[in-house]
Amino acid sequence: QLQLVESGGGSVQPGGSLRLSCAASGFTLDSYCIGWFRQAPGKEREGVSSMDGNGGSTNYADSVKGRFTISRDNAKNTVYLQMNSLKSEDTAVYYCAVSLSYYCSGYVMYEYNYWGQGTQVTVSS
Repeated sequence: QLQLVESGGGSVQPGGSLRLSCAASGFTLDSYCIGWFRQAPGKEREGVSSMDGNGGSTNYADSVKGRFTISRDNAKNTVYLQMNSLKSEDTAVYYCAVSLSYYCSGYVMYEYNYWGQGTQVTVSS
């Protein structure tokens, strides 16, 4: 069964860091586009970052550029989102997703075939 499981969420003070993980089972991630999305209360889900297959081109939303880093470890079949200098506006449920294509086509959600269950990130003093 194809599955994505996120972990690493939690509560942190402004300026702090978290690293989210997304472990895949039932398929290998290395050749596929991966994306991270988030959804804050009362808001639509938005794209945060994406990476083409085989560690190709990366993309970041303007709101996280310079603070977040997407990466993947093919040996562990896991993708990561390193989040630094967190702000209160980063508070949201974060989701990883996989598109069964090599190149990412932005953050068009219907292009992503598999989704994790989400992990809560809360940034508050």
